[in-house]
Amino acid sequence: MGFILCHSLLFLLLLLLLLLSFCHLEVVRGNAELEALMEVKAALDPEGRFLSSWAVGEAPCAGTFVGVACNERGQVANISLQGKGLSGSISPAVARLKSLSGLYLHYNAISGSVPKEISSLMQLSDLYLNVNNLSGNIPEEIDKDPIFHFLIRFSTSSSSSSVLQLGYNQLTELKRLNERFKYANNSDLCGAGFTLLRLCTAADILNPKRTDEPYGPHSPQDIPLSANINSECNGSLCPKSSESPITASVIGVIVILVTGTTLGLFAFTWYLKRRQINNSGLLQGFELKITHGHPNEIYRRRASPLASLEYSNGWDPLADGRCGGWFSKEVSQDFIFNLEEIECATQYFSEANLIKKSNFSATYRGLLRDGAMVAVKSISKTSCKSEEAEFLKGLKTLTKLQHENLVRLRGFCCSRARGECFLVYDFISNGKLSQYLDVKSQDNGWFLDWPSRVAIIKGIAKGIEYLHSSSAKANKLSMIHQNISADKILLDKNFNPYVTGCGLYKLLADDVVFSTLKANAAMGYLAPEYTAEGRLTEKSDIYAFGMIVFQILMGKKRVSHLKFVAEDDTIKDLIDEKLRGNFSKPEASKLADIALLCTSDVPSQRPTMETVLKELTFAMG
Repeated sequence: MGFILCHSLLFLLLLLLLLLSFCHLEVVRGNAELEALMEVKAALDPEGRFLSSWAVGEAPCAGTFVGVACNERGQVANISLQGKGLSGSISPAVARLKSLSGLYLHYNAISGSVPKEISSLMQLSDLYLNVNNLSGNIPEEIDKDPIFHFLIRFSTSSSSSSVLQLGYNQLTELKRLNERFKYANNSDLCGAGFTLLRLCTAADILNPKRTDEPYGPHSPQDIPLSANINSECNGSLCPKSSESPITASVIGVIVILVTGTTLGLFAFTWYLKRRQINNSGLLQGFELKITHGHPNEIYRRRASPLASLEYSNGWDPLADGRCGGWFSKEVSQDFIFNLEEIECATQYFSEANLIKKSNFSATYRGLLRDGAMVAVKSISKTSCKSEEAEFLKGLKTLTKLQHENLVRLRGFCCSRARGECFLVYDFISNGKLSQYLDVKSQDNGWFLDWPSRVAIIKGIAKGIEYLHSSSAKANKLSMIHQNISADKILLDKNFNPYVTGCGLYKLLADDVVFSTLKANAAMGYLAPEYTAEGRLTEKSDIYAFGMIVFQILMGKKRVSHLKFVAEDDTIKDLIDEKLRGNFSKPEASKLADIALLCTSDVPSQRPTMETVLKELTFAMG
């Protein structure tokens, strides 16, 4: 008995010493990461205005450090400080965070160079430094390091999220790095082996051009409006901060000590019982009982039946945001987002990112993990078609629409938990066409000159003609828009037009579609035959297009539908007076003729969109 007891106590003592050593190592490691973070903070935020939550007395993984997320081992894994207004520099101390897999410092005003020590981070898969004021050369260590070759090589791959993003800075030299590298909008950038860059000269090295202007020479309008929204999300997942490593270690020590003590007492009790059995001569009978007892009964007592899982047959077309069955075979997985990606992109549907809200949907500005700006349209379950087959068919149709004058659908997500479906589109930066109508003077940024108006009309015609056409090769059927208006035309920074809302009626319930048509009718876009026939055709789209042409020519939202005679001596009464005569009369006359023809009360007298596009191309090139 004494021998067994001594062995048990010795075992517990060794176990305690081992655990205390482990705890000490955890504390040391935790302190090392804290010290590294403090150095990173001092460099990024020298005035202490934005990272005040990074305090010496706090644990980095306790959830109090803004933008810091840890892995399951209590090690710093992600730092997400995009759009925080940081104006310092990047400290080499970041390389001491050995488990760091993502560093997101984009959309700030960080200056200085990229520290070469970053190349030692073997776990780093995402490095976002774009839209800052970084300068100098890319460190040679990054070029030589195989990890960063991996980052660059897969930066545009759909199968990997690894990214090295350095666009919108003041970097002046880029040598030997792989071509698959995002380096756009760096003023005076030169490099060898890049098709879009000039070669570096001696003057570049001896007299590099520098600027102190935050974000470089491009205008603030180029910076996404959501960049200043505080976010602790860093992409498709928003990991929760784990508990402090010190706290976790202490809890682990307590649990293991209690377990060890229990095992020791059990061993000691078993020893006493065995000795008692031996002394009473019943050892053989005891063994026979164990061997020849009733194992089936023992098994039945220990077995626990599997819980049966039941799935609702209700509205859940994509089962928690992921496709299954036939639909996943019909639609590329690239189109499928999960809910966490949507939430993080929109800062959990922040009101600051809200672009537009209606009775059946809301549209949010968002920023994806790859730095792309998107518009996320949220549609409630009650506004969607109730039949899943119809809904999925509509989604499939939307994924087939690919044209330079249609807003591109990047993907979608349907959430049973939220009762919503989300459509993710490219973000078009210059707003709706309707914002450029009824402007008061030429002196504001909303005024459109004549060449822009002509180009917008042609672009809209191209987009609608694509919708109305079919293509067996692209597996696309002809379709109508049903809801064309100046609000459904978006303009990018170069005033290229994009038709939005294409095919949306294929997802919406009939009553929702009808309510949107009423708004169009109030603005004069709805063709007169709809009142009598109650249906929409390609000719209905053409009627709405004609109304938009009149709006663009006149510069007004509401245009009196008069039978204008587009002749040289009267055309000036039709054209926006704020153009002050700066327009082409032949072009204006042709556009007025087309608009007049498209808005004919008789549908059969309206031209097809193909004919309209040919007329525009012939008259204006």
